[in-house]
Amino acid sequence: MSTCTVYPLPYRANPAEYFAAIRHAPGAVLLDSGRPTADRGRYDLLSAWPETTLTVSPDESGEHFLQRLRENLTQLGKADLPAGYDLPFAGGLIGYLSYDFGRHLEQMPTLAVDDLHLPDARLGLYAWALVSDHQAQTSQLVFHPALIDSERQRLMAQFTQAPVATSATFGLQGPMTPDITAQAYRQAIVRIQDYIQAGDCYQVNFSQRFRAPCSGDPWAAYCALREACPTPFSGFQSLPDQGAVLSLSPERFVHISERRVETRPIKGTRPRGHTPEEDAAHAAELLASPKDRAENLMIVDLLRNDLGRTCRTGSVSVPQLFSLESYPNVHHLVSSVIGTLADDKDALDLIAGSFPGGSITGAPKIRAMQIIDELEPTRRGLYCGSLMYLDVRGEMDSSIAIRSLLVKDGQVCCWGGGGIVADSQWEAEYQESLTKVAVLLRTLEGL
Repeated sequence: MSTCTVYPLPYRANPAEYFAAIRHAPGAVLLDSGRPTADRGRYDLLSAWPETTLTVSPDESGEHFLQRLRENLTQLGKADLPAGYDLPFAGGLIGYLSYDFGRHLEQMPTLAVDDLHLPDARLGLYAWALVSDHQAQTSQLVFHPALIDSERQRLMAQFTQAPVATSATFGLQGPMTPDITAQAYRQAIVRIQDYIQAGDCYQVNFSQRFRAPCSGDPWAAYCALREACPTPFSGFQSLPDQGAVLSLSPERFVHISERRVETRPIKGTRPRGHTPEEDAAHAAELLASPKDRAENLMIVDLLRNDLGRTCRTGSVSVPQLFSLESYPNVHHLVSSVIGTLADDKDALDLIAGSFPGGSITGAPKIRAMQIIDELEPTRRGLYCGSLMYLDVRGEMDSSIAIRSLLVKDGQVCCWGGGGIVADSQWEAEYQESLTKVAVLLRTLEGL
C-alpha cells in the first residue's frame, strides 16, 4: 500500500486562520471541532480543489450514487499514513448528504415543496487535507500519493505564508421569520398525536424553517456563529454561486475507525439558565425527566436496529445511556450505540442502512419520514442531513446537520424542531424549536 506524505505546519487552534487562505477556492470545505474540550472535538479538517465533485442526480438511486462514491475512492487508491501519525484522513471524500438523500434510499411521498433546489448530495474527492490535532497541538498537510508534486509545493507555499486578514462582511436584509405560524405549528402537533394514537408511530421529529434575505460573504457569518456557539461537529462548505452550508451541530451521526462504529443520538433538550443555580436546575430536570429518557431510549432502540443491518451479529451495544452534554445555548441528553462492521460491509453500506439519522426522523423511521413530508410544507434540504468525510482507508465521521444554515440565492435559511410524542405539549415544543436556534438567529441579526 502507498504511503501519504505529511508536511508539518505551525499549530493553530483556530482553523479559520488557515481556511481563510483557501476560502475562495473551488470546493473549499472545513470540518471544524469548534472549541475543543478534553472529551469532544479533537480534529479539524479542511481542503479545497477536489479532484472531482459528485452530486446525486434527481432520479438516481441511493445505491447507484453510493457505488459511484465507492468507485471514486477506489480510483484515488488506498493509502496509509506514515508510522507514528494518528490522523483521521488520508485522502478521500468530504461533503454533505442532505436529509432528502433519504428519498433516494426509500420510497417517499413528494408533498413537501423543494423550493431551495439544493442537490441532495454533494461530495468532493480530495487528494490532500490540512489536519489540526488539538490533543497533540499539531497542524499538518496530508498529501495522498496521487497528488502531483507541483501541487504539493503550491499548497506548502500557500499555507506557510502569513495568515490572510479577511475584511468580509455579512448582513441580513430583514428579520429572520418563520415560514409557518404558531397556529399551524399547533395543528401539525395535533395531527402527529392523532397518528400516534392510531398506532402509526411512536414519535415524529417536526421542524419549522426561518428565513431572511441576506448579502455578503457567508464565511463572515460562519466565523461569528462559531464564536457564539462552538460545537464539535461544525462545518462550512462552499457551494457554487456564492452559496454555502454553515453548520454548528453538536451531534455525531456515525463514526468508523478500524471498523468500530459509533453513533451518538441526541434526544432531550433544556435551555441554559441565567444563573448557575438555574442552569444546574435545568440540567437536573433534564436528567430526571421520564419523558425525555423515554424519547431517547426509543431512538437508541431504532439505532441499534439500524446498526444491526451492517454490523456483526452480537456486536451492537449501548455503553452510554442518558449522558448530559452542555453547550452555550442548551443542555442535551445523549446516548452512545456502538458495533463492529461485518466483514462483508463498508462505510457506505452503513450509510445505506442507517441514513438519515433516527434522532431526527422519529420511530418507526419510514412512517415518521412520510408524516414529516406530509406536515412540513417545504423539504428540509441540508437540515438533518449530514456533513461527513470518508477516507481511502474506510475511516469515516459524520454529523447530524442540526443547528445548520443554508445561504443560497440571496437568502439564509435555518431550522429548529424536536421530537413529538403522545404527551408532548405543543407550546413547550414550539418554544424548544425557538430555543435551539435562538443563538444562531441572534448572532446573524447582530451582524
